[in-house]
Amino acid sequence: MKHIPRKRFGQHFLADGGIIEAIVTAIAPQPGQPMVEIGPGLAALTQPLVERLGRLTVIELDRDLALRLRLHGQLDVIESDVLKVDFAQVAQALHATKIRVVGNLPYNISTPILFHLFQYVDVIADQHFMLQKEVIDRMVGAPATGDYGRLSVMLQWRYAMENVLFVPPESFDPPPRVNSAVVRMVPREAPVALNARVLEELVQVAFSQRRKLLRHTLGRWLEARAFAGTFDVQRRAEEVPVHEYVALAASLS
Repeated sequence: MKHIPRKRFGQHFLADGGIIEAIVTAIAPQPGQPMVEIGPGLAALTQPLVERLGRLTVIELDRDLALRLRLHGQLDVIESDVLKVDFAQVAQALHATKIRVVGNLPYNISTPILFHLFQYVDVIADQHFMLQKEVIDRMVGAPATGDYGRLSVMLQWRYAMENVLFVPPESFDPPPRVNSAVVRMVPREAPVALNARVLEELVQVAFSQRRKLLRHTLGRWLEARAFAGTFDVQRRAEEVPVHEYVALAASLS
């Protein structure tokens, strides 16, 4: 029986064989590796992955799809909202110190999923996600560009990231109204130790008025915290590289 895509779950199913092959090649799954797929849907990516791995854990919210996936002998199905999944427990259940995470993320909640995974970065070897292209442009954004912002700084502090593949709308059924891409995210081995909430607040304040010099926003925020160090606030938020925001957050943590 044909599955009708559900709008409330943001379902767009990958249907282009060439693109699927390119994604699997980018992920490069090896036999026996512990891997978790978020939102397997109609198993377009799931099938070639499990053929190479031997076994795969999948997280699916849609009850009908979860039922269908359970009929597959090599899949362990977690029927849940991904935002409620404890990935440390998943790693434990797989007897793994590190797991690989992949998925075609629902575009309507992709950023919350990225931040949910943030807290489990210690048990993750790498992540490959298909997302809206403009979100990936922001994730990998470089300083002094329009794409560089809060998401760029927060994620680049913790991960090395790379845009690995462009995916046009016609690769899906139904086609979304946006271009897509695949990002590779590898956790940094020795990130600067800091309080993530401090970095998040600091970056939010800095980018709250992109066009203004930082002395109007971040400068006042630092004054209110009696910051005694030095930080050049005669710049705009997008002119400050990630390592400077990270160093500032570390000194405040």
